[in-house]
Amino acid sequence: MKVSCLNKISPVGLNVFTKNYEVVENTQSSELILVRSFNMHDFPINKELLAVARAGAGVNNIPLEKMADAGVVVFNTPGANANGVKELVIAGMLMTARDLLGGIGWVKNNKSDENILKSIEKAKAAFAGNEILGKTILVMGLGAIGGKVANACDALGMKVIGFDPFVSEQAKALLNPSIEINNNLEESYPIADYISLHIPLLDSTKHMINKEVFKNIKPGAVLLNFSRDLLVNDEDLKWALEEKIIKKYVTDFPDYYVANMDNVIAFPHLGASTEESEDNCAIMAAKQMMSYIEKGEILNSVNYPNVQIEPCLAKERMIILAKNDPAIAREIAKVIAEIEPHVISKLSKVRGEYAYYAFDVNEEITLNIISGLENIVGVTRVRVIK
Repeated sequence: MKVSCLNKISPVGLNVFTKNYEVVENTQSSELILVRSFNMHDFPINKELLAVARAGAGVNNIPLEKMADAGVVVFNTPGANANGVKELVIAGMLMTARDLLGGIGWVKNNKSDENILKSIEKAKAAFAGNEILGKTILVMGLGAIGGKVANACDALGMKVIGFDPFVSEQAKALLNPSIEINNNLEESYPIADYISLHIPLLDSTKHMINKEVFKNIKPGAVLLNFSRDLLVNDEDLKWALEEKIIKKYVTDFPDYYVANMDNVIAFPHLGASTEESEDNCAIMAAKQMMSYIEKGEILNSVNYPNVQIEPCLAKERMIILAKNDPAIAREIAKVIAEIEPHVISKLSKVRGEYAYYAFDVNEEITLNIISGLENIVGVTRVRVIK
């Protein structure tokens, strides 16, 4: 099984692959591809490609529907980089609270002053700032990263309000008991000293932080964005900064317009760039790919159903990926009927427009069966695991 990388991938992760996998440079001969930020929207999909794994959480650089229609499962690695992002969020918040950049800049500008220690005593008041203890932070999104940010802020003595209408029971159980969940933003915006965004970029969330929201935010609040730049409307942000509604904007995604605004602290997309995060993402991506190839299991897919499945106890396991359509399901059933007496277990899952089928069969699956399935319009992939 050939594996290739479209970006530099941690060797720690690549070393997870067993001897049955070979890392190659030619992406057009690979069954598996690992990617980070490479834009795959115009990437040619070879017919052998089975899976793509994003060593990170965001998948805006991957054409999910196009991949699904080609029978390619796309994975991401949510949570693997969560601690690295969490730590940068806390660092950004502290930088705004104490104006550390201003203080550091003053020292650099006055380094030739032989009496700098005395001069400091007169100058430092301008950079003193505030403590975060007792301040209120609104954490929007309580997933892998947002949950860690909420818990860290709670541990630092802040009042934490969480917002997440879709938070899972599992994620909720990981939150510290003192964290309040309030999904009414109109109540939370006016009392939050800090607002930290951890929400995916969707059509419904694009520019969700806009002038109408800024009008409701507590004057002098700090906005931290370590999710995606397009969650915030740039023009409206400029207005909010000029009106001093927002004291500072901290972002890991500075475009040209934002990078040239005053009172912006911008990082060059460093959130998940720690050595540990890159290792963790690559390890998770490699393990998910191997589990799919060897068992047919799908964990953390973003375009096909997630499927937990036991190891095959039959002679062969057949995996079918298809469009989610009752007519297609009936056509698949007609072909499977030919080997039905030998099928010892079956499983089906659907997700939106796409479906997954697994059949464990106690005899060799013939080429006639495979071609019969592949000829069904809407079947995107047929694979036999022995």
